[in-house]
Amino acid sequence: MSDTLRDACPASLRPDVGFSTADFQRVRALIHQHAGINLNEGKRAMVYSRLSRRVRETGHASFASYLQWLETQRIDVGTGEWQQFVNCLTTNLTAFFREDHHFQVLADALRARSGQHLRIWCNAASTGEEAYSLAITALETLGEHANVQIVATDIDTQVLATAQRGVYTAGSPGLSSERLKRFFLRGTGSNAGFIRVRPELARMIEFKPLNLMARRWQLGQPFDMVFCRNVMIYFDAATQHQVLQQLHGQMHPGGLLFVGHSENFTDAKTLFRLRGKTTYDII
Repeated sequence: MSDTLRDACPASLRPDVGFSTADFQRVRALIHQHAGINLNEGKRAMVYSRLSRRVRETGHASFASYLQWLETQRIDVGTGEWQQFVNCLTTNLTAFFREDHHFQVLADALRARSGQHLRIWCNAASTGEEAYSLAITALETLGEHANVQIVATDIDTQVLATAQRGVYTAGSPGLSSERLKRFFLRGTGSNAGFIRVRPELARMIEFKPLNLMARRWQLGQPFDMVFCRNVMIYFDAATQHQVLQQLHGQMHPGGLLFVGHSENFTDAKTLFRLRGKTTYDII
């Protein structure tokens, strides 16, 4: 174990399985190649803390042994050891109605397109709060007969399973008492303190695994709105441009792209035009 890693890790995280500098660099290369994630040099302790459990669970005594075995495994979308590897290293942070200004813009766009069949892509859906926020906005804006289909994707199958269950703590931030009453069922007995999305909300959303590094995205018809927030921050510039080009090809003319507050795509001026605060029009 290197002195650098020992210093970076609290005692509870100090390696009990072998983890060398070469192992860390190999993890960086594999996750970038497979998922586009660009891990910087400061993520060594994070990689160990997240991945070491999986190394143990698969019966390996070192990262070197695990990584050598991993590279012999078949790559299957949504299953297999490569999926477990990715699940360990993805970062998932979300909340209901996070960056509320986007939902105000979305409501205006839905209202302007009232009566049309609309498709929304919620990319990097994580545990589902964003996708359900989109569905709530559609129902509040267009009523119970809203003709809106939402496709919610993520590379991490574990968080997608949570999203599909649609069960959250009753105190989840971002939900008003009115929305809790209208769109969620409160748990009783052993489920007290939890809420579940109502069936009419869940029916609007299709959850599915998707790796943005895939050459072809199986997503069906083009989208009118795409939420791709706080995703590109994990990619290098070349990967960002590749993903933005593919996103562009998945959208209808006049479509809207919503991105995270720290993301800026002014280098993609031939694809998207800044419309307002972290909202872009397709060109």
